[in-house]
Amino acid sequence: MTSKEHIVMLPFMAHGHLIPFLALARQIHQRTGFIITIANTPFNIRYLRSTMIARSDKIRLVELPFSAADHGLPADTENSENLSLDLIGKFFASSPTLENPVRDLLLDIISKEGKPPLCLISDIFFGWANNVANSVGTINISFSTGGAYGTLAYISLWLNLPHRKANSDKFHVPGFPERYRFEITQLHRFIRNADGTDLWSNFMQKQISLSLKSFGLLCNTVEEIEVLGLDLLRKYVQIPVWSIGPLLPPSVLNGGVSPLPSQSSISFQRNGKKPEIATESCLEWLDMHNQDSVLYISFGSQNTISPSQMMELAIGLEESKKPFIWVIRPPTGFDRRTAFKPEWLPEGFEERVRDTKRGLLVRNWAPQLEILSHKSTGAFLSHCGWNSVTESLSQGVPIIGWPLAAEQAYNLKMLAEEMGVGVELTRGLESTITWKEVKKVIDLVMDKNGEGDDMRKKAMEIGKLIRAAMKEDGEEKGSSLKAFDALVNNLLSKRDMGSSY
Repeated sequence: MTSKEHIVMLPFMAHGHLIPFLALARQIHQRTGFIITIANTPFNIRYLRSTMIARSDKIRLVELPFSAADHGLPADTENSENLSLDLIGKFFASSPTLENPVRDLLLDIISKEGKPPLCLISDIFFGWANNVANSVGTINISFSTGGAYGTLAYISLWLNLPHRKANSDKFHVPGFPERYRFEITQLHRFIRNADGTDLWSNFMQKQISLSLKSFGLLCNTVEEIEVLGLDLLRKYVQIPVWSIGPLLPPSVLNGGVSPLPSQSSISFQRNGKKPEIATESCLEWLDMHNQDSVLYISFGSQNTISPSQMMELAIGLEESKKPFIWVIRPPTGFDRRTAFKPEWLPEGFEERVRDTKRGLLVRNWAPQLEILSHKSTGAFLSHCGWNSVTESLSQGVPIIGWPLAAEQAYNLKMLAEEMGVGVELTRGLESTITWKEVKKVIDLVMDKNGEGDDMRKKAMEIGKLIRAAMKEDGEEKGSSLKAFDALVNNLLSKRDMGSSY
């Protein structure tokens, strides 16, 4: 296998997309020695650079020009983090302006290397990358950073808007068996209100349709844990689908998270963010508690909940008397970058849980993988973003779901109905929730017997399958490594045969 090949990668401008792309670049580089160029806007390239502990001249980061002001966005807006909901649509709609800068980048590579890159790997939201690839004589492969089930639900909902034709709150989604029913309240308001002519519909339908014309689709999942989802997705998209996940640090897949940097030739921090609490302090707090006794709570990198929901969640946590770590940020309606105010929680709440060692509140960021891999962590109250789902399941930790956006509700549907490792607490920002409901669900999942015990055992079995997919022992390879190799060999064979892309 030649190491002189070159692959260009184009992630969408959001943390939940950037990090999986970087992990994919690392995996491809380590298995092939190929040069990988990741191209994005200047802010996101700086962010990616900050996550790289070690440098490599084989993984290159290239800045693409982008002007937020040209699209009615605040100056220097290059990432979905901290954007208000009313601006997110404009932000997505601005991304096709990267097409010409990407074409210029590829032409520059061709000028220097005498041939086009082996392929582009572009985010599923960047369907325009197919046009760019075709124009310079290479191919595009789309990459979904989510799982197969969630990806199918997401793309089919946007392409078909089946809820618009439904006669009730429950409806069928094309691509799923007829007996499967989705619910209106599982849809984020962007898609709930879409009618095919709005800003969101225009963007999603065009870009997803173009992405499905790619040479193939990469999916950040594992063949053995999403048998149904992958089967349905392949039938629906009618292009090759390679399951190459989970894109997690090697230390996680080898059975634990080391606090020390990896000694590999190129390694990465998990998210490029500095946690408010030192990892060692967090682990010391966890060490004080019994095995599977701690509930970890986090809503991802750019989500939060409403003031009333936050208050009820806090009361429910205290009433449950279960130890917890809560990654907390200002509720909706407040600037997420401001200091957290005590009045958003019950009076004296933080002091009481701190003094009794019952709870640990961490502002904005926490060392999530270290927490999930600790023996004391027994469950994860999560927004069900796919990165968080795979991190949790890789460590055998069941999930209490509170989906807030994107495909999160569909991920939870699969976790609960197909895998038996998740249970829903509530959904969205509009829901009304009481502390009694919070306590009831926590008690159910954290129970050492009954349903809680069953969920934990199933999660542990899935964790074994996830880790096995990325293992290599002599000639024996896990399913995801086989998929990596099959993809690369397919691309090289095409090039060697002189086939027209």
